Amino acid sequence: MDKDRDKDLEAGAGEDVAAIRPAPAPAVDAPADLAAYEKVLAEKQELHERLLRKQAELENLRKRVQREKDEFLQHATADLVRALLPTLDGLERALKHRDESVPEQFHKGMELIYRQLLDVLTRAGLTPIEAEGKPFDPHYHEAVERVEAPGHREHEIVEELQRGYKLNHRLLRPAIVKVAVAPKQGGSSEKPESSKAAE
Repeated sequence: MDKDRDKDLEAGAGEDVAAIRPAPAPAVDAPADLAAYEKVLAEKQELHERLLRKQAELENLRKRVQREKDEFLQHATADLVRALLPTLDGLERALKHRDESVPEQFHKGMELIYRQLLDVLTRAGLTPIEAEGKPFDPHYHEAVERVEAPGHREHEIVEELQRGYKLNHRLLRPAIVKVAVAPKQGGSSEKPESSKAAE
C-alpha cells in the first residue's frame, strides 16, 4: 500500500513539473521577421526625413513671412516719410526767410514744430544728405544747373536748392543742387545749362 501511495505521489509530482515547464515556442520564420523589421525601419527613416523636410519648410516660411512683413513696414514708413518731406521743406523755407513784421514768438513756435518733426523723422531713420561744398555724386545729387563759380572746384556743389534725404541708408530723395564748372577760356560767360543726373 505504501508502494501505491508513493507511485501516486510520483505521478502527481510529474504532472506538477510538466505544468511548470513552459510550452515549446512555435517555430519562428526568421527571414520573414527580419524582412518585416527592415521594412518598418525603412518606413521610420523615411518618415523621419519627411519630418525634417517639413520642419525646414516651416522655418523657411516663417523667415519669408517675417522678411515680407519687414519690407512692407519699410515701404509703409518710406511712403509716410516721403509724404511729410514737403512739410519739412516748407518749415525750413519759412525759418530761412523771416519777416520782421511777424512776432518773435511765432518764429520760436515754428522752430519748435520744425525740431519736433525732424526729431520724429530722424528716429524713423531719416538722415539728410550733405551737399553744399561736396563733390557732385549722381547717386545722391540731382544737378539742375551748372554755373561758373570762381573759388570752387569743378563739379563741386555750389548751392543746394532742395535738401536730399536717406531713409535707413537708402536714398529717399536726391538733393537738388547747382554744380560748379570751369570758366571758359575765351572769357565769355557760359549760360547756365540744365542737366539731370542719373540716380
